[in-house]
Amino acid sequence: QVQLVESGGGTVQPGDSLRLSCQASGGTFSNYVMGWFRQAPGKEREFVASISRSVFQYYAEFAKGRFTISTDNARNTVYLQMNSLKVEDTAVYYCAADPSRTGQFEYWGQGTLVTVSE
Repeated sequence: QVQLVESGGGTVQPGDSLRLSCQASGGTFSNYVMGWFRQAPGKEREFVASISRSVFQYYAEFAKGRFTISTDNARNTVYLQMNSLKVEDTAVYYCAADPSRTGQFEYWGQGTLVTVSE
């Protein structure tokens, strides 16, 4: 059983930066595909970024050039560095794990709220 705990959310102004963290427990973290998703008020959850074997990174179009996903295998932690934040980045951000590397994220964290406002 994999457990994921996110942290780092908060309220910032447009243009600011924020780093989200997600600590995983259970299993061999370095083998997982890890991802970040988000859900804005009144909208469906959407993919933000994913990372595989600490090397292969994929980003949603809106995240390219502004967000960076990374891992620290020694700490079983995945990060999402978010720069140049916009009001439309306001959402609950979720960490997810795909231990089987099937493309299906089986485990999810509880989410951390990011609010970007003037």
